[in-house]
Amino acid sequence: MAQEIERKFLVLNDSYKRESFSHSRIQQGYITSERGRTVRIRIRDEKAYITIKGPSLNGGLSRYEFEQEIPMDDARQLMALCEPGIIDKTRWLVKSGSHTFEVDEFFGDNAGLVMAEVELRSEEDVVQIPDFIGDEVTGDRRYYNSQLRQHPYKEWAVKK
Repeated sequence: MAQEIERKFLVLNDSYKRESFSHSRIQQGYITSERGRTVRIRIRDEKAYITIKGPSLNGGLSRYEFEQEIPMDDARQLMALCEPGIIDKTRWLVKSGSHTFEVDEFFGDNAGLVMAEVELRSEEDVVQIPDFIGDEVTGDRRYYNSQLRQHPYKEWAVKK
């Protein structure tokens, strides 16, 4: 069983852009985003994927994840079946020690939100935190992409 272990953080400034070794545009929709299970369709540049995620465990630190590349035509057709609210973002990749931080700069209804994720090899994995990283939001459901689709950043009364 594939287990995703990751930590999420808010981003303080745009220095990640200078430190980035790659970036790509991502659009993703959700066929279902019920608590405890999501089925996501993602188009990342010229490739497309279907991803199934299980419930979050250990305070949001880990969960089951299955991902498979699919044909672009299938992805476009499946996007039409998704729940309302497409996530649109640019993902920047930044090396820090032996890890790669994925920094997501959101657009549309989530414009102004910039978050970083880092995948871990284990829950005890030690990470070198870059200077652009702010508060940790691991396990805070408001920052899950599936939740941002339903309750976009622009609607938050108090922005963090």
